[in-house]
Amino acid sequence: MKRKKKLFIILLSVAVVVAAGLAGFAAYGAQRLEALRGMSFHDMLTYTMENKKDAVITVGSLQNGEVQWTVYGENGAVLPQELRTYEIGSLTKTFTASLLAKAVSDGKISLNEDIDSYLDLPQKDYYPTLRRLITHTSGCRAFYFETPMLTNFLYGGNDFYRITQNMVVERLSKVDLEDCDYPFLYSNFGLSAVGLVLQNVYGAEFRVLMNAYIAEELGLKNTRLSTGSGEVENGWLWKDDDAYLPAGALLSNIEDMLSYAQMQMEETPAYLALSHEALACGTETSVQNEAMGIRVDAVGMGWMIDEENGIVWHNGGTSNYNSYLGFDAKRQVAVVILSNLPPDYKIPATVMGIALLRQLQNAN
Repeated sequence: MKRKKKLFIILLSVAVVVAAGLAGFAAYGAQRLEALRGMSFHDMLTYTMENKKDAVITVGSLQNGEVQWTVYGENGAVLPQELRTYEIGSLTKTFTASLLAKAVSDGKISLNEDIDSYLDLPQKDYYPTLRRLITHTSGCRAFYFETPMLTNFLYGGNDFYRITQNMVVERLSKVDLEDCDYPFLYSNFGLSAVGLVLQNVYGAEFRVLMNAYIAEELGLKNTRLSTGSGEVENGWLWKDDDAYLPAGALLSNIEDMLSYAQMQMEETPAYLALSHEALACGTETSVQNEAMGIRVDAVGMGWMIDEENGIVWHNGGTSNYNSYLGFDAKRQVAVVILSNLPPDYKIPATVMGIALLRQLQNAN
């Protein structure tokens, strides 16, 4: 009884801390919105890096066939053009989606099949389809609480560390969903289930499968799943078989991410085009997101689609890194921003990236 009471107190404390953090973030968001008014991309960059000694943001672009990238430091000063490795967080999902598109193209997977066609799951009336999982319309929550999350939260860092594949499989069997398209709800859990399907279809552990796909199929030599062994400063911990690897565990640098952006924009390999098709409705753009230029009018396979401005994009964030990749295939312009600052620090890479991309669009 005492153990249960102690656990309840701990959980309540966690809930209070989370609630306080969200309230603070909302207030801070209003301040940032006010600061954004009239700012150019470089204004945003300088403001974000003001007196931030250890900040290193790498900004890259593709325009008129030219590739450019610059490294910025404290107060927006230009640093030597050295390659740095960053956590790219949820941009990992686009790589998972690219591999899924390949599997669809190869005839190994149908997006309209329920996942129990590919996974050994307990008998149940309905499991979500791959289409609904990859477009965040399955009804699955962002994540489901598992015991390791409590320790992860208390010690800081990666909330999804040590959540096993068996935990995800068991949770899938318990989640009660209807056979319908739910409203868009961004789900890390859903992408972890997609990863399980891919490793079963290809007969290889996800870590091995994804690293091989990136190196051999995409030809990117400096992009890989993190081992959690100090490859980047203040990086997230990961275990080899963590279930959430497909949702956010990749490391990369600016050269690789610009090459990846070019592949996506040119749709080479050809199956990448499948991931840019609008498969589901997005979410109503809030006043706050509208002010920041963030739109999710539709969703493709792992990609967000801003139909109003012709942009396909995704972002990523971990505890100490945030990133953005967006492109306009019609105008052939793309932007990548990799930052070693937390997503909630001043102006995130997403907002800066959209501002720069819109600037390049207007120049074409």
